[in-house]
Amino acid sequence: MEKEITLDYANTISDFVGTEHGIQASDIQALYPQLSSINNIIKEKKAAGQMGFMDLPYQSAVAKNIGKFALKQKGLFDDFVVIGIGGSALGNIALQTALNNPFWNILSSEKRKNWPRLFVPDNVDPELIKSLSEIINFNKTVFNIISKSGTTAECLANFFYLKNMLIKKVGITNWQKHIIITTDEKKGYLRELADKEGIVSFVVPANVGGRFSVMSPVGLVSAAFTGLKIEKLLAGCRVMDERCTQDISKNPAAMYAAIQYIMYQKGKRINVMMPYAQSLKDISDWFRQLWAESLGKKTNIKNETVNIGPTPVKALGVTDQHSQVQLYIEGPYDKIITFLSVENYRAKVVIPSSKEKHYLEKHTLNELIKSEEIATRVALTKQNRPNCTINLPEISEYTIGQLIYMLELSTAYIGSLFEIDAFDQPGVELGKVLTYGLMGRSGFEKEKEEIEEFLEKSKNSQYVV
Repeated sequence: MEKEITLDYANTISDFVGTEHGIQASDIQALYPQLSSINNIIKEKKAAGQMGFMDLPYQSAVAKNIGKFALKQKGLFDDFVVIGIGGSALGNIALQTALNNPFWNILSSEKRKNWPRLFVPDNVDPELIKSLSEIINFNKTVFNIISKSGTTAECLANFFYLKNMLIKKVGITNWQKHIIITTDEKKGYLRELADKEGIVSFVVPANVGGRFSVMSPVGLVSAAFTGLKIEKLLAGCRVMDERCTQDISKNPAAMYAAIQYIMYQKGKRINVMMPYAQSLKDISDWFRQLWAESLGKKTNIKNETVNIGPTPVKALGVTDQHSQVQLYIEGPYDKIITFLSVENYRAKVVIPSSKEKHYLEKHTLNELIKSEEIATRVALTKQNRPNCTINLPEISEYTIGQLIYMLELSTAYIGSLFEIDAFDQPGVELGKVLTYGLMGRSGFEKEKEEIEEFLEKSKNSQYVV
């Protein structure tokens, strides 16, 4: 029987971190009626097709089709390049680094079992894209272009550049065979291109936002192309979904949301996610977008404008014991730490004996990293610094699926507690339209004028030294 992840929030309770910074059990219980009501609303929205990410775990047919396609393509390409940004990239990176060898791209093809290397250049930095184009063999590379809208500027800019180079290498009649498009089913530039050129394509469901899309083809295609068991990922999501239909006190997603919400009210407005596993560091990066873009909102409460948003910070144990933990233990009381803990690592490394009879000899790196994790938790708790732990019995597709789904559903719960829409991102849209103006997109002339006026004013500022 495969094991399930658990949430341990004892170190947020006042018995452990004191009444000033801790939570009373009654504080959590007081939220049960509200959380139950939210749970009912979520069920209703899911039934109405308004919570698309909750449907993804049950789309096994989609996963099977992706798996068959990847298997058919196996051995044809040396490199798989994801062209996307934000939610179209972070989930791909998180799955790859969590579940495959950390040095995947420098393993031999034999050790990769003929699956391709994976590159996810999620930026428009010219040095990054130019450098990538210099190390890949275009004749042996497939590009997955991901944009739900099909119009994302960064995605299209990188695509146009790489497509031009691809055509030069493989010819005007063959470049389409090196492209996969993942986008909206019906609309957008990329959908039009896929239909016109006969390019293989996958669908981003219309009711799934980018940061919630990792279990859709957005994340599953690259995962399948690097040999991951994508149906196991969905199975993990399903078991977490089933657990979250239970009583609120046994619902990990609701309980995590409740703890974070209460801590926010107590002034703990920074949520540090700190995995004690190198392979989970990019899960923290993925979570950072999920939490920030979903919960950082301007809203109206009782006719007053309120700016809401817990700030997600990523750290890595034990690396950041030597860079950030000093701040967490003796700095302001404005943080709650979320540890990601692994019970059984996938490797065991023994520290050999030496002539000096060092105290570390005959121990393992496994023991050392666990000891440092425990010591950090205890040290924080002794200083009345709230922390909770998500325990993974192991790192596998099954447990990572559970973790991702739990954090996504927690975001929906806490968004409702904050009385905000966790599924929009109006602040991001403002930056987009201003960029359109600067780049000369038709219909955004007013935005261009506003930017030019601002730049002219700041150019003559006295505040430059």
